Amino acid sequence: MTHLYPLIDNPVNPYRDNVQGKANEPITVAGLLDRAKQTLGSSYEGGKPDWTLEEIYNRLEVNAPRIAIIGGSSDHPAHIMDYQTSARAAIRIWQNGGVPFYFSTPVMCDGTAQSNQGMSYSLQSRNAVAQMVVNQLEAHSYHGAFVIQGCDKQPLGVVSALAHVDRVRRSRGEAPFFATFAPAHVLEGGSIPDDVIAELEELAKKAELNGAADVAADLRDTMAYILQCSSNTAFQGVFERAYERGILTKEQHKYFEMRLAVATCDGQGGVCAFNGTGNSSRHLVAGLGLVHPAVELLTDPPTQRQINSVLDSFATMINEEKYGVSNIVAANIKNAIRIHSASGGSTNLMMHIVAGMLYGGYNFSLWDLDRIHHEHPIPDLFDYSLTEGRDIYSLAMQCCSGTSRGMETLFYELLEHGVPMDQDAPTVAARTWRERLAITRSLQALNVKENPVILSAEAPRRAFSGVDVLQGNFFESAVVKISGMPTPQLDQFDDKLAFVLYFENEDDANRSLLDSNLLNDIKKDKLFDHNLLLETLKYNNRGEWELLKEESYEKLFDEMAEKGILKISVVIAGQGPVAFGMPEMFTPMQHINANRVMKKVATIISDGRYSGVTYGAAIGHMTPEGYEGGGIGFLQTGDVVHLQLRGRRIDFVDKTQLFAGKVVHAFTDSLKADRQSLVEERKQRMKARQKLVAASNRMYGHTDAANGVVPLAVAEDAVLDYETDVLLQEAGTVAN
Repeated sequence: MTHLYPLIDNPVNPYRDNVQGKANEPITVAGLLDRAKQTLGSSYEGGKPDWTLEEIYNRLEVNAPRIAIIGGSSDHPAHIMDYQTSARAAIRIWQNGGVPFYFSTPVMCDGTAQSNQGMSYSLQSRNAVAQMVVNQLEAHSYHGAFVIQGCDKQPLGVVSALAHVDRVRRSRGEAPFFATFAPAHVLEGGSIPDDVIAELEELAKKAELNGAADVAADLRDTMAYILQCSSNTAFQGVFERAYERGILTKEQHKYFEMRLAVATCDGQGGVCAFNGTGNSSRHLVAGLGLVHPAVELLTDPPTQRQINSVLDSFATMINEEKYGVSNIVAANIKNAIRIHSASGGSTNLMMHIVAGMLYGGYNFSLWDLDRIHHEHPIPDLFDYSLTEGRDIYSLAMQCCSGTSRGMETLFYELLEHGVPMDQDAPTVAARTWRERLAITRSLQALNVKENPVILSAEAPRRAFSGVDVLQGNFFESAVVKISGMPTPQLDQFDDKLAFVLYFENEDDANRSLLDSNLLNDIKKDKLFDHNLLLETLKYNNRGEWELLKEESYEKLFDEMAEKGILKISVVIAGQGPVAFGMPEMFTPMQHINANRVMKKVATIISDGRYSGVTYGAAIGHMTPEGYEGGGIGFLQTGDVVHLQLRGRRIDFVDKTQLFAGKVVHAFTDSLKADRQSLVEERKQRMKARQKLVAASNRMYGHTDAANGVVPLAVAEDAVLDYETDVLLQEAGTVAN
């Protein structure tokens, strides 16, 4: 019988040479296929089962493609329907002449781990997933993979693993490792029940009657969003402030929390509809050429027909080096970075992109990523909104209706805007981007007539987008998601002097940011020097300085805060990979964003990370981290920093010079010497706190955030040139 898939064209076949594999594995394959047929029931498309143990043995003996279906854990909403997708994939792999296997990895939900100890394990889980996948692929000698892509750290953890295995296999002279990714469908955002909307509106009115207009305004703002786990956190912050001021009881708080929580997620699960790390990873992995367009953006789990389209492409990819995972990733790296930038992708991916390249054997860092991002202007072509009906579920509906092609449309519009894209890079559709875009049906963004998410190149939101890499005189690198700052907000914080409000950890910061008296306490304790307050006012808004320079400290502080002239950099140190696993600073930033005054005043600067859904003036990934002697650990409350976001810098300001009316950037050795004992005290407290994280999962022996936070051995082996050591359409050609 002739099958679609060719045999693996390589002399290495451990199953032929070791009988134990042929004794152990046939029952696992037969069991997988039996369960798949049972799961599919009447929707099973195939003839009488022919997966006898003898036939499975024979396929293993002759080196038929052994393909792992890699799923995730069903305690993550994105993987609830894996059983159905894996069943369809197993049947098709067998029908095409392959041998299907199934295994899954744990998948942390960052939302569930948010604001608790679990967040210290999130980033480390990416490397753990990579290690587990490499272990299984190598131990069981699989040739390829069909990956059910989920959320958070799983997508790039698996990309890293597969690129790494491909690179190791090629170095051993074995067949290239091939793979394709099928992202979980998009989970439709929840809606606040009508009766709860009415009750929340009554609560807002009560707040106004009690003199808490700010709570009322913030509550109504939050009600405008679709229900997601992230918006529940925003509600939490407003409810805490309302409780503090006697506007609602703890029992009422818990009632609202329950009503909102249970209305959040659809029972079919999926990847949340906000443009967080889950959907940013969807766009990025598609930009890397690893997602077949048939399954890129769906509103339901994929059908058998869609999965068949994906898996049938393997017939062309098997045995072809250009379709090895590491080659596809490197050939598409510029495409992926530009798609990530144009779609306003997550800051998390700034590390994961670097990690994926390093695992694939390519010498790559944050500075390479930044160079690619800025070597040609990337417009903001993603008109995404959680309040105006343009979330990622809406984009998926546009794709499913046939009016948009998702990342192919974005790729096309970038080309139309003059952005250089590598059109001859291979993809898992067994075609190049050029070949895919030659089919023009529904390709243009203008094809979506109502509420388009992807914009035409002729009408971008802004001429720039993405995540910028920052430098400064007290640190080496940091990142800020410029696409998460509307232009008026960028104007509010750019070229401004900001006072440091220092915290050693996120818990302390959260407590303060939830305290409705925070600004009053800063004012009462005069944490910011009066003369420096005047000098920052003069620099940030000279016109207001002329009006306010004779006012009392209290009046000056209040006016500057209310008008948004006062700027505070909430510094949260001790959150780096070594110190505490590099948790996300989503919650403190959410507390700022849910506060009408603080949103105008405060930015966060941290050596921790941010959630993909975080927006606002959120600066993170600072290197070196505080625990490792980085400048962030030398800062104190009352210091002044100069925010220069458009200039991609933040600099420490010499206070002595500022007292004299001069803005001088200086972070001197004498200042560091004066504060060295303080830094050592802080490090000892960080070290004690570090013990809250299980010793087995602490990230010693890893690179820093600018170098992907990968095991040192992975970085040391990454020696290939991503611009020259790449195969494109024709064997022997290389990227330009």
